[in-house]
Amino acid sequence: MPPQPNLKLAILALGLGAFAIGTSEFAAMGLLPWYASDLAITEPQAGHVISAYALGVVVGAPITSILGARLPRRRYLAALIAAYGIMNLLAAVLPGYGTLVVTRFLAGLPHGGYLGVAMLFAADALPKEQRAKGVTQVLLGLTIANIAGVPLAGVLGQGLGWRWGFALPGVLALVAGWLIMRLAPRVGAAPNANPLAELKALKNPAVMLTLLVGAVGCGGVFAVYSYLSAAMLATTEPPAWAVAALLSAFGVGMTLGSIMAARLTIRLGEFRASLALMIFMALTQALASFAVGDWVLMIGSSFLIGVGASMAVPLQTRLMEVAGEAQSMAAAMNHAAFNAANALGPWLAGLALTAGWGWRSSGFVGVGLSAAGLIALALAWWQARASGQAFEDYPARA
Repeated sequence: MPPQPNLKLAILALGLGAFAIGTSEFAAMGLLPWYASDLAITEPQAGHVISAYALGVVVGAPITSILGARLPRRRYLAALIAAYGIMNLLAAVLPGYGTLVVTRFLAGLPHGGYLGVAMLFAADALPKEQRAKGVTQVLLGLTIANIAGVPLAGVLGQGLGWRWGFALPGVLALVAGWLIMRLAPRVGAAPNANPLAELKALKNPAVMLTLLVGAVGCGGVFAVYSYLSAAMLATTEPPAWAVAALLSAFGVGMTLGSIMAARLTIRLGEFRASLALMIFMALTQALASFAVGDWVLMIGSSFLIGVGASMAVPLQTRLMEVAGEAQSMAAAMNHAAFNAANALGPWLAGLALTAGWGWRSSGFVGVGLSAAGLIALALAWWQARASGQAFEDYPARA
């Protein structure tokens, strides 16, 4: 992508869209105790709202990639984030548990397509060896959302009603769509784009194994985080500000973790960075189990879980290497993989809670998923070696 005078402003607009997505996705986890109470459902049932959104991302990622292959990126991104805003506003105003599940599923459909193409937009503006920084620039919108947007949505949800937690990102998403149309460069669609060619990414073993690492290995983050605020309220007597602090701590950790993951990927390469992050995630999830019952330790564990939740950076960088011409599909499917983890983790943790294993069980579920992620990473490494396309290891840089 040639340099554009308004490229920085365009990336800020894309980051605002990511901020809206991050606020909506993670606020649903922080607000779980409140909409469960208001809708008279159990916490595991309320977890289905989170899983429905994640399923929408998984379904929507390949569909939006195919439909958007021949569209100019500027219009494509603006349309996706506007649709996202509308679905969140509908979730905020329509009554009932069933409609909440449906609107959260529909809100998930544009998620992967938007973030995937937005990351490509930013990464294409940088030299090849610095692409991880481009990915991080967009992902910072997600992580900063967890510092400011999610706690704000939580405060609104507690004070004015949980529906305001979905209305806020809905409005922000519509603003982001308008800004993208105003600020993003007018880059035309690729003249040789073939929507069906995007499906080739799903036949590439290197792509699919990389996605498997994220889909399984990152499930532990969501198994723990989805029920963290509910566990705090059920097992401790925290001050009124503790839930917001817990949510914000996760965001601060996630922001620092994304910056750290970009540097690790550049210095160590994609495989070793992924390995280090996966091991770190398993350790923090084990710590989260032992922190249950102490709200101060739970806030600290939330921070550490956020630090580890940055696997998207090395995995996205890896996908750019192996996806060939199916870059949009691979980028969108990376977010689909993480939302498959977002569906798998809370579902398994919910089963453990329903079985009566207690609030600590979500951490042990997380450790198990991280261990499975390490196995998937080993398979990806073995496949790369067997095909003669080993994980690229960038040389160390000052």
